[in-house]
Amino acid sequence: MGQVWKITQRLVVFIFILSIQSLALKANELEFQEKASELIFSSLQGQEKHNFLKKLYTKTLFIPVWMHEKNISTATKEFFKYIKNDATLGINNKILQDALILEDEANNIYLNQGTLAQKVDLEFKISQLYKGYTDYTYFGSINWGAFQARISNLKVNDVSTEWVLHRPSVDPISIAENSLLGESLKNQLQAAIPNAYRYKALLKELQRYIRIKANGGWTPIALNAKFMLGKSTAWVPSLKKRLIATGDYEDCNVSSKADVYDKCLQQAVKNFQARNGLAEDGVAGTSTLRHLNKSVDDRITSIRLNLDRIKWLNKRQSQRHIIINIPDFMLYFEENGKLIQSIKTIVGKPKNPTPIFSDTVETIVLNPYWNIPKSIIQKEMIPKLLRNPNAMARQGIEIHTGWGKDAKKISGGSVDWRQYQYSNKMPFRFAQIPGYRNALGKIKFLFPNKYAVYMHDTPTKKLFRRNKRAFSHGCIRLQKPRKLLETFSTFNDSVDINKSKTTLKGKKREYLPIDHKVPIDVIYLTAWVDYDGKLQFRNDIYHYDKMQLRSFRKW
Repeated sequence: MGQVWKITQRLVVFIFILSIQSLALKANELEFQEKASELIFSSLQGQEKHNFLKKLYTKTLFIPVWMHEKNISTATKEFFKYIKNDATLGINNKILQDALILEDEANNIYLNQGTLAQKVDLEFKISQLYKGYTDYTYFGSINWGAFQARISNLKVNDVSTEWVLHRPSVDPISIAENSLLGESLKNQLQAAIPNAYRYKALLKELQRYIRIKANGGWTPIALNAKFMLGKSTAWVPSLKKRLIATGDYEDCNVSSKADVYDKCLQQAVKNFQARNGLAEDGVAGTSTLRHLNKSVDDRITSIRLNLDRIKWLNKRQSQRHIIINIPDFMLYFEENGKLIQSIKTIVGKPKNPTPIFSDTVETIVLNPYWNIPKSIIQKEMIPKLLRNPNAMARQGIEIHTGWGKDAKKISGGSVDWRQYQYSNKMPFRFAQIPGYRNALGKIKFLFPNKYAVYMHDTPTKKLFRRNKRAFSHGCIRLQKPRKLLETFSTFNDSVDINKSKTTLKGKKREYLPIDHKVPIDVIYLTAWVDYDGKLQFRNDIYHYDKMQLRSFRKW
């Protein structure tokens, strides 16, 4: 009884707060809440402290959130309406169906003057529905534990990578508590929707594709030959209809026969190719048709998956921000949320994937040395040395006896490299001297991290002509590093662009500390809305979509 008395005292304090927020509670409502609180408290006594109901009602001092004496609460009405208005929930979705069932159950309870036990039972059911809906909306359907286990298992095949998570900051229990104190549940739920990475725009695209599906989706297009300008084929009307469905086709009033591949259709194909990371040649060949023939269900699944990824990305509040999207092979530099620069990148091969993580650009190195990682020394350099002792010298790579200042430079033929090819230790340092032949090019951007990943120049510029650019050992190569250097110089006095250009003409290494450091996020999105408001899709180059969809939760 002593514990119950303490709860009652706390309850009176909480109700006093409520009475200040709104009209004073009537005596019968106060009596209902006291009795309901006692029943809620006793019902949850045996539950673990991490149980959602236990945590929720401990926070609200065991006051019912959803049920009142004569009717459901305002928060409940807002909650049911919010779920019914959520266009991402299909008619057969369990969350929506449960909401409709519980709404009917509440109507019956109050219509038939239900008992306290019935109301508290429904209180718990609505709270469980609330947990399910907030999990779906704010935390998503990806089983991150299962995914992390899968990428850890990649090490068996000598592939090592990582995906660093940033848990969403939304607190559903505090939202429920605030609704008890008079705040609108609807407004709080809307305020908790992410803003970063144009999440809301992608959410609208999901709703649009759900409508496309409801209207029948699209029909696959057969491939007999390439669709080219001026060519006539019976499949042209189907291709046009397919491109109209996703908004790629815009009528340009070109007069031609219905089965002719005209300029309007060519431009529509280019629009589609641009949104899918394909060569924008206006020719609907094998690759383009393969993307066109992905079903509307596949596209909806992809959008849902990437919405849930965005929820777990780092939500930056900084003035400047660098984003590298691996499947897009692009760097984006934002200032105050607006795009000011974009640069093509080369990222890690599937065997050497670039990790997904967040960090901060702190230093720029001009004319860098390339200190070659142990894994590359063993897999690539030692086999070359075993064939030709002068192989490293030809590539401008020095071999030192260690990392200290007193380490001596030695020749490639002075060591029996076979004993180090599979060794756990590598006592030698391999370093490629500065110059245009250097694998890092002339500029390196450092954001110190445990993966030894950074952004840098490259002498192999021709690879930037490719649409798919996964060629590195994990680091991020930049097509135009000097342009990025110029951008840093506009807001850092420590980066003098004219002096830097002079330094880059020579081979002397120089470190430029960054006064105004810039956060950088390496992300993995295969569907997103770009800065121009266009929905983009890319290939799943590391097969992360497949891995995450294996245990993707169905609601």
